[in-house]
Amino acid sequence: MSILLGIIALSVLIIVHELGHFIVAKLSDIKVLEFSIFMGPKLFSVKRGETVYSVRAVPLGGFVRMEGEEEASEDERAFNKKPLLTRAAVIAAGPVMNFLVAVITIVAIVSVTGYHTTEIGRVSPGSPAFQAGLRTGDKIIKYGGKRVYHPADISLFVYGTRGAPVDVEVLRNGNIEKTRLVPEKIERNRYLLGFIPKADYGSGSNVVADNAYAETDKDNGFRPGDEIIRLNDVKVSSGKDIRDFMKINKGNPIKVTVLRNGKEHVLTVTPIPSAGEEQYGIGIGFKKGSGGVLPTVKHSLIQAFSIARNVYYSLIWLITGRVSLTQMSGPVGIVSTIGDVVEQSPTILDKLINLLSMLSFIGINLGIFNLIPFPALDGSKILLIAIEGIRKKAIPPEKEAFISFIGFVLLILLAIFTTYNDIFRQVTGG
Repeated sequence: MSILLGIIALSVLIIVHELGHFIVAKLSDIKVLEFSIFMGPKLFSVKRGETVYSVRAVPLGGFVRMEGEEEASEDERAFNKKPLLTRAAVIAAGPVMNFLVAVITIVAIVSVTGYHTTEIGRVSPGSPAFQAGLRTGDKIIKYGGKRVYHPADISLFVYGTRGAPVDVEVLRNGNIEKTRLVPEKIERNRYLLGFIPKADYGSGSNVVADNAYAETDKDNGFRPGDEIIRLNDVKVSSGKDIRDFMKINKGNPIKVTVLRNGKEHVLTVTPIPSAGEEQYGIGIGFKKGSGGVLPTVKHSLIQAFSIARNVYYSLIWLITGRVSLTQMSGPVGIVSTIGDVVEQSPTILDKLINLLSMLSFIGINLGIFNLIPFPALDGSKILLIAIEGIRKKAIPPEKEAFISFIGFVLLILLAIFTTYNDIFRQVTGG
């Protein structure tokens, strides 16, 4: 069910994109031959005026087919007969529609959940942020020299710098102060005790909130409320102490002493190997605000801008090799992520909010990606229109079609590569 929901959700995003092309083409009096929901063989269709509206067999995506778009046409209402700015507007309308719908969705979400600020609301004692001198009430201005507009910016910048020590600028009591932050690096290949802590750092970080095996037939002996005080003969008082011990111990069985209802119990636990994403701990939480039309719209626009800017940084880091291509997700990974986000949400309202949040995030990504001047993407078509305007001469349709074909082949290869990544991660749990 979750996979089906993911497929439908991804298709909605692509249909919204194509709807942008369709609406502006109609408003520009361009002859639209077909508007299709989904791809592949045609299931059924209906013709209204000059346009065929069809539903196809493969439940993914859709397309708009215009007269004179892929080949020269002498029809006065053909795409290729329209002025340059009109054609550019039709092409740009797809990504713009993705942005517009994403912003409207974010406004709706923020009006219900409230908005995030860059003011620190919590600093965990013993965390890297605490050791760096960050405190509640500080407003983070820059991380590693880059301006911070939204808390999500920090997560991206930490990942992009691979957890390297960086300078952080904060606004404190009206003054800008700078401090050095050294995130805790949590290795990709690591061993876990198999419990969910009450906190990542400080008080409660060595206390069991839940057993990681709670929904399986396995039982490693942990119970909610257990306070882990020793690993073998080593005293521990925080999650950081436990992680440091695990780095040395690896997968060897451990005598875990816990304090339960005032009494010590000794458990024998075999660590769990984990090959998840490399993580970087900081130990801060941010304040949220709510209420008011103008603040809601303002912070929604900030969030949308932040997502768009972070897409830009991610693309640059992929090109420069700072981020591995293996981190890219294709259709399988996106569908799986959407399904997981919805399935793991506890209530119907949470499921809806998390689904819409994911769709707005992917929608902005889709819009940005399509504006890249890469063959077969909208960005390349806009670039070719610009070149035509500079040359004062139309580019031969066969050459434009060849460029699009090459780009299409490369995109298919990229889709195959990302699909392999997605399936590999699904199989290995990485």
